[in-house]
Amino acid sequence: MASNAREFRESLRQKIWREMEEKNIARFPRPVYGRIPNFVGAEQAAEKLINTDIFKHAQVVKVSPDSPQKPVREAVLRRGKILVMPTPRISRGFLLLDPRRISSVLYSVATTIQGAFRYGAPIHPSEMPEVDLVVVGSVAVSIYGERLGKGEGYSELEYSILREFNKVSEETPITTTVHDVQVVNLHINLEPWDFTVDYIFTPTKSIKCEGEKKRPPGLLWQHLDREKIEEIPLLKEMLDKHILENREEQSL
Repeated sequence: MASNAREFRESLRQKIWREMEEKNIARFPRPVYGRIPNFVGAEQAAEKLINTDIFKHAQVVKVSPDSPQKPVREAVLRRGKILVMPTPRISRGFLLLDPRRISSVLYSVATTIQGAFRYGAPIHPSEMPEVDLVVVGSVAVSIYGERLGKGEGYSELEYSILREFNKVSEETPITTTVHDVQVVNLHINLEPWDFTVDYIFTPTKSIKCEGEKKRPPGLLWQHLDREKIEEIPLLKEMLDKHILENREEQSL
């Protein structure tokens, strides 16, 4: 059953990637296979999100580092909000970009991956302000809020890490910006570490997801393999602390 669910998830990814390439919806970097796909209309999808109350009221916004979310990241700075941006594969943790410390003429450059390393500041989750809104990229997302990334689990890890440090909560809104062809009218089976999104924004519409909300309570260590932990220094640090705390509890 589990293998069938994984096969379905992968076949759905392949279908979306293929359709975006064949219909020329995809944007650089191409081909989009194996990526969170950039798409024609990413700016319009971002604009729909930007005009919502959840965005207007947010002071700290965590946005994925993927190409289609670049317009969202730039809008965060242009509207005077703090941007929290994970580094690719969380290999160097998180970056914080404060618009008060960056010239407005550099906002576009600063919200690229290379620019974020230059103009942002590394920040440990323990020192991060609480996040008011999370924006993620997706390969596919259902109208019920169930989401597929590219299959490596980094968005879920980012969320769970921040949950461990109480920087996001069960109630923190999670949104995604995608092309209309990435939205599907069916249920997607979720893994224990997956989260659902609350809102979907496409170039043509805004969708409030009505499915059951799902949030992991934090890191599920039993589902993390040692190789991935070793690749992410922050995870290694957290695991060492987790093991130490368990030993101290057992010795009491």
